Amino acid sequence: MSEPPRAELLERIRKAVDSEPLPRDAAVAAMALLERAPEALLEPLLEAAQEAGRRGHGNVISVSRNVFIPLTNLCRDRCAYCTFAVEPDSPRAKTWLLREVRDTSRRAFVSGCREALFCLGDKPEIAYRGYRAWLHERGYARTSEYLADACAASLDEGLFPHSNAGILSREELLALRPHNASMGLMLETTSARLRERGQAHHHAPDKEPRLRLDTTRAAGELRIPFTSGILVGIGETAEERVDTLFAIRALHEEGGHIQEVIVQNFHPKPGTPMAHVPMPSDELMAGTTALARLVLGPAMNLQAPPNLSPTSLELLIRAGINDWGGVSPLTIDFINPEAPWPELDELRARTEAAGYELRDRLCVYPEFIAERPEFFATDMLHRLRAATDAAGWPVPAKGAPHALSV
Repeated sequence: MSEPPRAELLERIRKAVDSEPLPRDAAVAAMALLERAPEALLEPLLEAAQEAGRRGHGNVISVSRNVFIPLTNLCRDRCAYCTFAVEPDSPRAKTWLLREVRDTSRRAFVSGCREALFCLGDKPEIAYRGYRAWLHERGYARTSEYLADACAASLDEGLFPHSNAGILSREELLALRPHNASMGLMLETTSARLRERGQAHHHAPDKEPRLRLDTTRAAGELRIPFTSGILVGIGETAEERVDTLFAIRALHEEGGHIQEVIVQNFHPKPGTPMAHVPMPSDELMAGTTALARLVLGPAMNLQAPPNLSPTSLELLIRAGINDWGGVSPLTIDFINPEAPWPELDELRARTEAAGYELRDRLCVYPEFIAERPEFFATDMLHRLRAATDAAGWPVPAKGAPHALSV
């Protein structure tokens, strides 16, 4: 496919701010140019994306104060960049007890957190007999059943659960829906090529793109506010990166349920097969984020994790984001333990210095709470609206001495 001239590409980027989102051929050409010669495109791309982000969200960037609960770090997948997943005989192997979930959730609420972020390995009961027996002893056939009770325990302590539980069936999504304000699954990539031998997802059956698309589509059919996202730098091509963004856009057009899209950079970790693969450059991440804004449109909530790009927050703001994701004052990022969270005061200062207001949100975005009641079970909707103002932003929580600012 021949690339359009630079002048034509710039004009199509400018038009994406005022009219239809950026078309695929222009997005592919822009992504390829970003990889080859970022100085030829980055500045006008950032300018267009920042304007689009402002049209959709004004000068507000949001953040969710959370507690990170890695319910189990057992997983049947072995991604080439992951240190979260371990085997049962590892000294780091841990599955949280329900009392630990309750105690941690209680402490988090008192500290001003409002989100319980549940992350866990994919279907460890399939891979490990001992873990399967552990579940059965407690009356559970699947990890998702245990997760539902863990979310219920956290909800009872005043937090709003958000679960990232990997591939789930419609039945599992439906069972988790009453206990979660929102849920998520990083699409990461639509590249089936990365499942091939020697690639990042070769030993990860749950990273099969078709399965992740199916789970995300089912969440829309079941009216679940859902997070998706792209992982940049794991071996994908420029075209594959764009195709992932367009797949997310198509899923949202179909289900109306994608509440946020995360643009996340690969972070190399010692001891993994991809330990020596370089991180994507700041320019590539900013350009990819800007393209995501122009592909997904002004209204989409676009997020970049601040702990994975601590020296380029200002660049990401210029790329059109309107959210920093979850930041925990209590727990580390168990998926990327080498990347500490920024202090919230520092994040606020840097956001404000860039000309934006930092606002706290719940794990589900305000517009869903205020305008889309069909996305919640009755009890969850009641709890969410009791915790927010008429626009869906959180109000100070009773009983929490360090309640969120609004």
